Amino acid sequence: MSIHSTAIVDPSAEIHPDAEIGPWCMIGPGVRVGARARLSANAHIQAWTDLAEDVQVHPYAVVGAPPQDLSYKGEETRLVVGPRTVIREHATLHRGTLRGKSVTRVGADCFIMSQAHVAHDCTVGNNVVLAQAATLGGHVKLEDFVFLGGLCAIHQFGRVGRYAFVGGLAAVVADVIPFGSAFGNHAHLAGLNIVGMKRRNLSRETIHDLRAAYRLLFAEEGTFQERLEDVAQTYAGTEEVMEIVDFIRADANRPLCMPHD
Repeated sequence: MSIHSTAIVDPSAEIHPDAEIGPWCMIGPGVRVGARARLSANAHIQAWTDLAEDVQVHPYAVVGAPPQDLSYKGEETRLVVGPRTVIREHATLHRGTLRGKSVTRVGADCFIMSQAHVAHDCTVGNNVVLAQAATLGGHVKLEDFVFLGGLCAIHQFGRVGRYAFVGGLAAVVADVIPFGSAFGNHAHLAGLNIVGMKRRNLSRETIHDLRAAYRLLFAEEGTFQERLEDVAQTYAGTEEVMEIVDFIRADANRPLCMPHD
């Protein structure tokens, strides 16, 4: 175990023998730091936080801080960060609330760039990227492989589906479908994240089906519900298209992000 002499570590914290704690770090009560995790100088892990193996926390990041929620009265709620996630300078990740899930979760292999913010009770999937100063309101759900551009903001209780892309400076007040691409203030759906799908080696046939289903779903003929049922019947054998259908059908707290007229 490597803990710098200037680090302040609460006696109740559990530090793996292979972890590295740099100068002037602060580790609060109930914190667990996994194997090979590395905390650079001045990283703050405030309380009741689990950092899995190989997590990196860079200078002046504040991880496991109390939620910015008026209902919070000091209860023991948690933040859980998955393996190999990187948290860059000045990023802030907050614990959950009792009226939420009591836990904020960040998955494996995420990249949280400087000044990004993950609020209370959020659920962030695996392989998610939050670019510089991207902001999540409370209770947001990001599915796997989401990419959020710099300075964008996701409204509380919002959902962003798997493989979706949100452009920089976007103000997202409605849910973004899986594989979708959203831009603007307020954000609108601008098509599919074709670049992201190709980078993740989705087959040409799958991308073709997704594009055709997207055109059908957002066509002008009929009602949206009728078009959704048409997509569900036509592409019942395409798992990725049905993922969009299921996302739309799921109970949600926010409206759906739609294309411009």
